[in-house]
Amino acid sequence: MPPSVRPARPFFSSGPCAKRPGWNPEVLTHALSGRSHRSPEGRARLKEVIDRSRALLGLPAQYRLGIVPGSDTGAVEMALWSLLGARGVDVLAWESFGLGWVDDIRDELKLEDIRVLSADYGRLPDLSQVDHDRDVVFTWNGTTSGVRVPDGRWIREDRTGLTICDATSAVFAMDVPWRKLDVVTWSWQKVLGGEAAHGMIALSPRAAARLMSHKPSWPLPKLFRLVKKGKLMDEVFEGVTINTPSMLCVEDQIDALRWAESIGGLEALIRRAEDNLAAVADWVARTAWIEFLAERRDTRSSTSVCLKVTDPWFLAKASQERSAVIRALCVRLESEQVAYDIAAHRDAPPGLRIWCGATVERSDVEALLRWLEWAYAEVKGASG
Repeated sequence: MPPSVRPARPFFSSGPCAKRPGWNPEVLTHALSGRSHRSPEGRARLKEVIDRSRALLGLPAQYRLGIVPGSDTGAVEMALWSLLGARGVDVLAWESFGLGWVDDIRDELKLEDIRVLSADYGRLPDLSQVDHDRDVVFTWNGTTSGVRVPDGRWIREDRTGLTICDATSAVFAMDVPWRKLDVVTWSWQKVLGGEAAHGMIALSPRAAARLMSHKPSWPLPKLFRLVKKGKLMDEVFEGVTINTPSMLCVEDQIDALRWAESIGGLEALIRRAEDNLAAVADWVARTAWIEFLAERRDTRSSTSVCLKVTDPWFLAKASQERSAVIRALCVRLESEQVAYDIAAHRDAPPGLRIWCGATVERSDVEALLRWLEWAYAEVKGASG
């Protein structure tokens, strides 16, 4: 029989992610709809997002933080196109987004001095091989593999290159060592459940100095420019955006940040995500047919939790048949309205990906896991 308890909120998508508990459209009532983002009130709202984010994350005072176009992707591209080329670069890739940065650096920017340190899904590259006298580009948390770096101890304090970190599914859920990172990017639609299309970029003083001293050899699109007439565009870090933001999305992000503050700040956000991961880990430990995609416990993501099916019945199938099983499993869950969008990313091995970030309640995760057991048994039984 199917379980009797359903998740109160069946939203486990890895982006856009679940809204914060208790969210409703009324939080947007006072949004500056129909007003210019360059008005004093509009700039104040944008600056509030920057200031609350800075305070919540404990960003060092000398770091700059700004809102940029194009979600996390736009923020990462801005960093790559604006900062790379001054020295060789090491690119770490162990899932689809990291591989995407490899393609951009190698095929679009056409840098010649590039080393790619890669690993299969479920694993990390050998971090000891990173050369910190070169620039380093990496994701903190592999959203499509569920594999994160365990900490920042592998990053040298005396590095001469820049560390450029795509941290979109890590910021607000994991302990990010800011002083080890020179560029950090993220988006609103991940851990705090904001709306899409807006990115954040944090720059260390070393990154700001590189912007001033290095002029890329390629044309730089307007949306990526942080330097104008030889000077850093400091207004970007004070609420003046390069293009027009959605003031509805701005209001929504302010609400998410205020919620985060109200529950205890960053420590509480991290604890909520880790508690959700613990619920999954307890279930995996007692369930014979499932395992984490991450091979090492200390690299398991606490946000984009990726799982692989280890049942011999499933493994005996061809890749397309495995994908069909996962689709059938997800269709059953969606038809019961207990989980949406939990299939693995299209570039990842066939499996499941459950968003367990801070806006998700542990009770909903636990309810989902009971439904997963039921749905898997149903799909396997229907296959004979």
